[in-house]
This record gives sequence, structure tokens and C-alpha cells, in this order.
Amino acid sequence: MTNRREFLGTAGWLAMGAAAGMPALARESAAAPTWAPYRKSYAIDGLSGPDLLYFAEDDPMYADALKAVRECGLTSVMTTAGPQGRFWYTNEQFAETKQRIADWNAKIDKHADLMMLVRNRADLEKTRRERKLGVIYTFQGAEPLGEDLDRVTLFRDMGLRVLQLTHNRRNLVGDGCMEPGNAGLSKLGNALVERLNAEKIVVDLAHGAQRTIREGILASKKPMLISHSGCRALAPEAPRLVYDDELKLLADRGGVVGIIFWPYIRSQGQQVAADVIRHIEHAVKVCGEDHVGIGTDLGTTPAKITPEFEKENLEMIKDMIEQGIFEKRDPKLYLFPPDLNVANRFEVLAGMLSARGFPDARIEKILGGNFARVMGEVWG
Repeated sequence: MTNRREFLGTAGWLAMGAAAGMPALARESAAAPTWAPYRKSYAIDGLSGPDLLYFAEDDPMYADALKAVRECGLTSVMTTAGPQGRFWYTNEQFAETKQRIADWNAKIDKHADLMMLVRNRADLEKTRRERKLGVIYTFQGAEPLGEDLDRVTLFRDMGLRVLQLTHNRRNLVGDGCMEPGNAGLSKLGNALVERLNAEKIVVDLAHGAQRTIREGILASKKPMLISHSGCRALAPEAPRLVYDDELKLLADRGGVVGIIFWPYIRSQGQQVAADVIRHIEHAVKVCGEDHVGIGTDLGTTPAKITPEFEKENLEMIKDMIEQGIFEKRDPKLYLFPPDLNVANRFEVLAGMLSARGFPDARIEKILGGNFARVMGEVWG
């Protein structure tokens, strides 16, 4: 199983490595308006994960991670089983990915009163009906497949239901968003999209270069996702976000974009809930309300702001700026919006959308109904 050191050291997951909530900001969020239909609606995070999966039972964070599973109110989360930008084409990596999924399956089974593995449309509906946290396995990059597309079937049998083609860099199937060449999908990439369609696995184009996203949308015969991103029209310097032309094409082909909570969504300064809402509103304007969701890229457990956390967080943000993942900016910021640093962040955000005049039906779609539609159509 992924150990705590690896968990805390992985860019993108450090921010939720600790438990509980930031006292002042958590109180501010708790006072925000919530949304009455929340507990009856789909609430699907396009990229997240129960932190419980990463911690051993004797870890001091385990109890708080368990508490967050109970309190988040989410019905399902897409959770990364590998490789998150790591270029592992070895037998060791292949074996490790299989072992991680097996370990996580065992932990989900152990907490069957709270969680369940989602394999099909019926499972997705069960998570909503029974208010369990459904875990949907995804890969952030096709590296675990190597050049062997038969591994798609193997991983599908183990529970994989979504596959993101690339991470930030170039891999065997296409270019990620940080590649200046913008070379799009390879022949292997096109063959992989065809195989994913045949195996009823959702194609995810998050982290793709502009051409990779466009070509992936056009290659897929089934609706696809951009699970966690945002609108580049609002932050043109951020390569992780998506241009309006690709967002419109995604919507025209039945797909859904999930709005991320990361600093990308604001050109400078600390992003807050208002920035998330700004991207949601722009995406709805471009795509329509049937094609927008939420993909936080955060764990289910709110961050506890301690001196140790502040030190680790600052070093991580500095490193990400050096890598070019974020443009040059003040590194004193968090990956999460501080006013949504609570377990029930979807419920709080829904209340904010309602206060801005969003009708209930639109909120239901954005919180998870749109993701559920695509998944149900692809999975059957």
C-alpha cells in the first residue's frame, strides 16, 4: 500500500495530508449557506480520494480521515490509483499498481458500511441512495499500460472505470499540457481511446495539451470527461486549463468538464470559493449546464494548518512554481480555497450557488448529476 511518506510527498495530495479543519476559516465556511437537497443528490468529485485509503490504522490521521468520509456527504469520488506523472514503464510499477488496487479494495471492503467500489451505473445509484462514499478508480496517465493495451482489460477487471490519458508531460499516448510541442495524440493514443470505448471505460482528457484534448474528444465514440480543470479564458497563462473552443467541442460531444479548486483558476493571489464559482459560471455559459461538474483535486479530509504544514506547503508550492506548473507568483498560498476547507465543501458550495440564483436543478447537475450521466452512459 502507498505509505504515508509517499502520500505526503506526492504533488497534488500534500494539501490534504492532515486532518480536521483550519479553525477560523472552517468556522467561516460552516456559517455559509448550505443547500437543503444536498443529501438526496449526486455529489461526485471528479478527482479526489478518501485519505483513509492512504493511512494505516495506527496512523494518527486515520481517525480524522474516517470522520471526513462520514461528514463529506459525497456520493462518489474518482480516485487515482496511479501514476500521477511518474514515468514508470517497468514490471515493478505494473506490480505496484496492481498491489495498490488490491490493498485499497480490501480497505473499502473493511469499511463497507461507509464506502463501496463503483463498477457500474447501478453501483453509482446505490451510493446516492444509501449515502455511501463510492470510490471510482482512475489513472492519471496511461503509463501503467505500457504498450500493452490488453492491460486495459486486466485493470478493468480490478475496478478501473476511468482513464486519464496523460499527466503534465508527454507519454506514449500523447502530450500533456506542459509540453511546448503540443503534439496531440499518438497512434497508440488513438488505439487506446478505441479500446477504452470498447471496454466501457470513461476517457478523461484532464492534463492534456490543447491538441491532445481536441483529438481525444474527436476520437472517442462515447462521451468523455475533463475531470479537473477550468476555463483558460479566465486565466490565459495557465496551461492546465482549457480553451473555450475545446470546452464547446466537449459539450457538443456530450462530455463534462470538472472545475478544479487549485490556484490555476486565479492569475495571482489565493483562490477562494468566488473564483471556483466564476469558473463554473463561465463554463455554464460556454458549455451549458448539462456539461459542467466539479473536480477539486483535493482529498476528502480538510487541511489542518500547523507550523509543520505551513513549512511543507511553502516548499511544495515553490517547487511547483520552479517546475512551471504554476506561473511566477507569491508561493504563500494553499492548493485549496480556504473558505471551502471543510469536509462538506460540496454542500457549502451548493449553498453559495443557490444564493447566487442558481436553480436547484442546475446545482444538482453540477454537483454530480452530469458526471453520473456520462458514467452511466459509458458503463451501462
